[in-house]
Amino acid sequence: MRTIEAPRITETIARLCMEANYNLGADMLAAFERASRTERSPAGRDVLALLKENAHLARTQRVPYCQDTGFVICFADIGQDVHIVGGDFETAINEGVRRGYIEGYLRASIVGDPFQRKNTGDNTPAVIHTRIVPGDRLTLMVMAKGGGCENRSKYKMCTPAEGIAGVKQFIIECIRTAGPDACPPLIAGVGVGGTFEKAALLSKRSLFRGIGDPNPDPALQALEQELLEAANALGIGPQGYGGDTTALAIHINTYPCHIASLPVAVTIECHAHRHQEAVL
Repeated sequence: MRTIEAPRITETIARLCMEANYNLGADMLAAFERASRTERSPAGRDVLALLKENAHLARTQRVPYCQDTGFVICFADIGQDVHIVGGDFETAINEGVRRGYIEGYLRASIVGDPFQRKNTGDNTPAVIHTRIVPGDRLTLMVMAKGGGCENRSKYKMCTPAEGIAGVKQFIIECIRTAGPDACPPLIAGVGVGGTFEKAALLSKRSLFRGIGDPNPDPALQALEQELLEAANALGIGPQGYGGDTTALAIHINTYPCHIASLPVAVTIECHAHRHQEAVL
């Protein structure tokens, strides 16, 4: 049994929150570069150049890449041989979010009650998803999820008769209706199968795969590429100004499902795809 102190979790989460908002990942920067080489629209190329410049300024000046510093989503894979001591696990995570957003001068975007709408003032609480896995390590994956693109995420309980054609149609329709509101070029995380809540979790978790990293399932890899080409054929383009780069990637996770069901969840992520992770 390996012990991990709760204050160490707090320190790690605070750092991840700040780094996610200041530093776009290498996968996103590489995706911008690839798109710049293939984008035919002058306006689209200009937008991509501005996004790259914005990422440079955020990283070098330690300021948020986007003014919407997001709702903190934390996926925690807890090794079954880990014992957390010195405090409550979820409290440690939320304290890390509080410190990260206050010390990092990041905008507080969370209201404590969906009806009363009073801001909590420190961007807490986070949304925390835990999973018990083999081993003696704790993996913390943090995403700062912007509100505009999250609002364009959708869910559908397809019928099995709709099959893969119906799933593809729904995914592309989600991207089409998101349009410029989702701040493209976007990434679509897709969950297919499971149950109502499982499909949504699959879609969110898929966004932690590196942009450009192939799906380990060859059939899903081919489906992702087909959907990416279809999404980019919509012509929405960077920031909705038209062009070839409406989406940078489509990531699909699947899970077994009931014979009567075919759930599909699409999480829309904007070009400010802010994610960081650490292993303790």
